[in-house]
Amino acid sequence: MKVPKFVHLHVHTEYSLLDGLSKINKLFDHIKENGMDAVAITDHGAMYGVVEFYKRGLKEGIKPVIGMEGYTTNINHRERPERGKFQNFHLLLLAKDKEGYENLMKISSIAHLEGYYYRPRVDRETLAKYAKGLICTSACPQGEIAQALISGNYEGAKKIVEWFSEVFGADYYLEVQRHEYGKFIADVENAQLRSELAKMAENEKTIFQGVKKLSRELGVPIVATNDAHYVKAEDATAQDSLVCIATGKNVSDVTRLRFIDSPTYYLKTPKEMTELFSDLPEALENSVKIAEKCDVSLTLDKWFFPKYELTEGKTPDEELTVRAREGLKERLPKPSKEARVRLEYELDTIKKKGYSTYFLIVSDMARWAGQMGIVTNTRGSTAGSLVAYAIGIVNINPLTYELPFERFLTPWRPSPPDIDLDIADDRREEVINYMGEKYGHDKVAQICTFGRMLARAAVRDIARVLGYPYSTGDRIAKLIPLGSQGFPMNIEKALAVSPDLKRLYDADNDAKKVIELAKEVEGSARHISVHAAGLVIAPSEIT
Repeated sequence: MKVPKFVHLHVHTEYSLLDGLSKINKLFDHIKENGMDAVAITDHGAMYGVVEFYKRGLKEGIKPVIGMEGYTTNINHRERPERGKFQNFHLLLLAKDKEGYENLMKISSIAHLEGYYYRPRVDRETLAKYAKGLICTSACPQGEIAQALISGNYEGAKKIVEWFSEVFGADYYLEVQRHEYGKFIADVENAQLRSELAKMAENEKTIFQGVKKLSRELGVPIVATNDAHYVKAEDATAQDSLVCIATGKNVSDVTRLRFIDSPTYYLKTPKEMTELFSDLPEALENSVKIAEKCDVSLTLDKWFFPKYELTEGKTPDEELTVRAREGLKERLPKPSKEARVRLEYELDTIKKKGYSTYFLIVSDMARWAGQMGIVTNTRGSTAGSLVAYAIGIVNINPLTYELPFERFLTPWRPSPPDIDLDIADDRREEVINYMGEKYGHDKVAQICTFGRMLARAAVRDIARVLGYPYSTGDRIAKLIPLGSQGFPMNIEKALAVSPDLKRLYDADNDAKKVIELAKEVEGSARHISVHAAGLVIAPSEIT
């Protein structure tokens, strides 16, 4: 018998920081192995992983459905009342098209810039304003409808469904999940945990029955999901460790966020989902229909430069040519034929590649910093550009040191040249603010960077959450050799190159337990921070 198709639409990757374990490559390998044609990304409140996810999906021939599990609040999202005086809810948003993708980014940005209070939230008014092009589902037990049903407020749940249906129309779905809490109760020894599982099983049943009734009464379709936080069932322990790292708990703690007691939050196969929802096959069919509705195409590997204020009547190419020629005469009052030929060659290459605006922007920034007495220094291959020297980006004449331009830029190089401009760290904010004032603060943004769980840190974190004393993790971590810049050491390699680590691994069961679990979480995104100097300048508002 042919297994019906199914698409996972509620999926957390490692970019649901310290909550999702699924690395994107491993996720797509699993989806492909199990014959699924599409899969969604719906990380908590953010879209950090979308581009990586999209590119990998295209590479594997699997349709990437772009989404987010967002947070809504029952108050104005700009308000910050004390806890207990407001509620936050989950909901799933999936982009159908380009407009939907842009609205998803807008919602995420507003949630972080205006609504962040414990979580990045938006209110109903904002959600309705940017609903076009989006598919919405009622999400997990933390969704607004699920919470109303759990509290016994069916009429309230009905009104909520009516509001969402009015906003999203045929693109609104009631979401159901089955994590089978009840079947794990007998395996749990702790009475408190058994009670919690029984309560969760009852809540899941209440939600399921309530959603079916709402669907019948209001004609809103149901979709089945599995709220996947890890790829395979055997990854449950590693994901539980991540949650403990995030919350500062030990795995042995009873009162904490626990997925591990019902280890079903993985990317189930279509066969498993078919068996799980044999009584509701249309919920599986709707997952495929939703994926078919979604058709987002992202423009990648193309550069969009901001509007640079040019001399009247000039193009960026003409402006750069004039400034470079004049600048060379200022730098070298009597430029040699070699310098003049080199300058024209470089200008020709820069213009043909379409990078004139890029050079003008960096030159303006370096010039302004110099006027303000802010120390800057350009390092790396940029020193090989005579144009960069002429327009004040660098202060080294490449002809003096016989530095080749081709190390910096060639006609066949696919990516723009990398101009590494170091700025005095105590005045960096002034430069960033200048760029914001010049191009518009809504068009300028700093980029983020991710801290990852490298080998030594992973060992220390895992030892802690397993309840071992600090000395246990520290002893193991110190046996892991340091990697080199750009080539961090991993645990597998460390076991191969460090005889002391291998001996400890073979002889000490506690050490082996820590190392094995650390290998599973190693490399995961641990936290996000603002990059020290990476800046995006866009031609239009950054959403």
